Amino acid sequence: MFHAWHRVRDGTMTRADFKKLMTPLRQYVVLHLNAGRSCPTQSVAGRCREILTLEPALWTFVDVEGVEPTNNAAEHGVRHPVIWRKTSFGTDSPCGSRFVERILTVVTTLRLQGRNVLDYVTDACEAAIHRRPPPSLLPG
Repeated sequence: MFHAWHRVRDGTMTRADFKKLMTPLRQYVVLHLNAGRSCPTQSVAGRCREILTLEPALWTFVDVEGVEPTNNAAEHGVRHPVIWRKTSFGTDSPCGSRFVERILTVVTTLRLQGRNVLDYVTDACEAAIHRRPPPSLLPG
């Protein structure tokens, strides 16, 4: 699957050919997930049932251009916050945890958009002081 995906991405395989190639693979995976639902090991059976409830979403990358088959970008996006949490010993309160969650989301979002973090935070603080709505994190 990944070999074919890389060919689609580099333009050496058409998306239509990729879809044809993925059809029997999808059927094979679903067949085995259905078999796994009756596995005597309950954790395996339960996991197969869970995956089957989301099964159509597993194949979104086949039909929707721009969707990747992995979550590597998301994993990369949370790497810095995870390292920060481990090296800083976390927070001391639920309020501190909410602040860290929110500020790291803001920082990551702005960096992905190529926007200046300090300018945004300054604008957000000024808006709060003057009881105005905060600036939008949405691009544009």
